[in-house]
Amino acid sequence: MDKLAYQALQLAIRNRDGSYATQYSRKKILCMAMSQLKQLGYRNMTVRSLRTKHIQALFARWREENLSVGTIKNRLSHLRWLARKIGKANIVPTNSDLGLEKRRFSCLESKAMRVSISQLEAIKDVYVRTSLQLQAAFGLRREEAIKLVPVDADCGDHITLTGSWAKGGRPRSITIRNEEQRIALNLAHKLAGQESLIPAHLNYCQQLGRFERCTAKAGISKTHGLRHLYAQTRYEELTGWKSPAAGGPINPKGYTKEERVKLLVHGGRTALLPEQRELDKKARLTISAELGHAREAITIQYLGR
Repeated sequence: MDKLAYQALQLAIRNRDGSYATQYSRKKILCMAMSQLKQLGYRNMTVRSLRTKHIQALFARWREENLSVGTIKNRLSHLRWLARKIGKANIVPTNSDLGLEKRRFSCLESKAMRVSISQLEAIKDVYVRTSLQLQAAFGLRREEAIKLVPVDADCGDHITLTGSWAKGGRPRSITIRNEEQRIALNLAHKLAGQESLIPAHLNYCQQLGRFERCTAKAGISKTHGLRHLYAQTRYEELTGWKSPAAGGPINPKGYTKEERVKLLVHGGRTALLPEQRELDKKARLTISAELGHAREAITIQYLGR
């Protein structure tokens, strides 16, 4: 690790702003960004020598990598945090000054994923394996599946997530609808007892690191796809037809002309009928709440439109 990345990491370690998940993500992003600056030819730097040109260079690289708007915005937010800590808040241009468009929710292809039995068996850490099963069964975020305390969450016919486990501190409830969910929850009960799915000798960040290593070794790159699968499965339960992302009918008004052409190339989906649209809206509101989002529009990312 070079001097620039080391200094950025030390600042992140000393200033524990935000949740454990935010702190963990901040350390990873800052170390990566500072290392990328070295790759871009900026050497022998310290955090105090950071300038707007360095931010612009990173932004240009991320654009070339075709990263999503959301990913770039998240990385810029961590750079803004760093800039404030070194007393140079103005070195990071605004999103509009950088030419970063507003995030547009769109889904032309399904991002849903399943975990095979062989992949699950390849995960030797029983805490990680149990968290993964809960994530798949209830559509939980990774952090929620790790922090969950089964004895507190299990309310018989539903689970309740407290604000300290959930993103944004927003508590929510998810109905227990099938045997898969009950089995996953019972396994969690047996393993955790009165505690969370974090082993007693580890903290959250350490267990998150273990989760990432175990899932990657098992060939599972991004478990967020389990939330996509949950949302699409739930949508079909609530409406009786597949979601647009899974091959179901679309609302043509939800796509640009170019996107509609692409959808036709991928199978020519028919449009939602007028009487189906109200049920579609109700289903999306339900799924949005179960996933822990405050907006119905976010379901486009999981379900398409």
